[in-house]
Amino acid sequence: MAKVVRFDRTGGPEVLKLVEADVRPPGPGELKMDVHAIGLNRAESMFRLGQYLEAPQLPSGLGYEAAGVVSAIGPGVTGFAVGDVVSVIPGFSMNKYACYGSEAVVPVGSTVKHPASLSFEQAAATWMQYMTAYGALVAIGGVKQGDAVVITAASSSVGQAAIQIVNAAGGISIAATRKADKKQALLEHGARHVVVTETQDLVVEVAQITQNRGARLIFDPVGGPMIEKLAKATAYEGTIFQYGALSPEPTPFPLFTALSKGLTIRGYTLMELKVGSDRFEAGKKYTLDRLNSGVFKPVIAKTFPLSQIVEAHRYLEANQQVGKIVVTVD
Repeated sequence: MAKVVRFDRTGGPEVLKLVEADVRPPGPGELKMDVHAIGLNRAESMFRLGQYLEAPQLPSGLGYEAAGVVSAIGPGVTGFAVGDVVSVIPGFSMNKYACYGSEAVVPVGSTVKHPASLSFEQAAATWMQYMTAYGALVAIGGVKQGDAVVITAASSSVGQAAIQIVNAAGGISIAATRKADKKQALLEHGARHVVVTETQDLVVEVAQITQNRGARLIFDPVGGPMIEKLAKATAYEGTIFQYGALSPEPTPFPLFTALSKGLTIRGYTLMELKVGSDRFEAGKKYTLDRLNSGVFKPVIAKTFPLSQIVEAHRYLEANQQVGKIVVTVD
């Protein structure tokens, strides 16, 4: 029997229950893994709340990211063997696959043999953040040397990955955070500039940093009324990538700023990098190459044991972390 996380109603972290259950054998195109570490994501919090892109089919499991050891392979599966050390790239429905547990069945297309230099915790903290940022900033945005890029919610794991990606391209990473208590940590983790939006005017600060040119790219998971300021901070013909909706308030369209600057405001999710597509494979290679070279280093904010999954979700929603929250499985 495996230990797995389930919930039978939507709601706060307290709806998550750790139960014992049999995990089915893998079918065609699938493998089964003994999970050693799980990466937590805001998508899972929203799925648990019933506020995600897809509604949970209750009772439900959840979880996009895990790292562990292959324990069984499905019929016809090639390229993997029992005993391989692997991690999971998000690219599937959580109504079909769930990584929160001591065992998990996952699709082969979303599974990768990660670098041996990574611990299970680091591997579980890798794929959502780097692939999400890669898709917007590299595959679509084409970030290059000298580009100014504003990264909001910069203390999140995806924000941390975005900082590393912009820096690796020779761009100018401008991290935006609400409170000053995270400023020093963001600077230590590589942000070229940090704007504390509670006490500083983002538009003024970005103008000073860019000598009034504005940021060519904005990478924002928040939405809400802040988009008005983001639009004003964007360069002529710049792009705002809206990849989340963390704000509970409506997101107005900044019409006149968009007209005057020729802005692109683009909705984006990681799922655009469809598993097996050229972009997906390019993103996987891009990330693996930079993990192997040491250019990319996953930032882990805090770890919890699986028995404390409720506390881990509470910490996730408290917005205290800089980097990834990881759950370990004994």
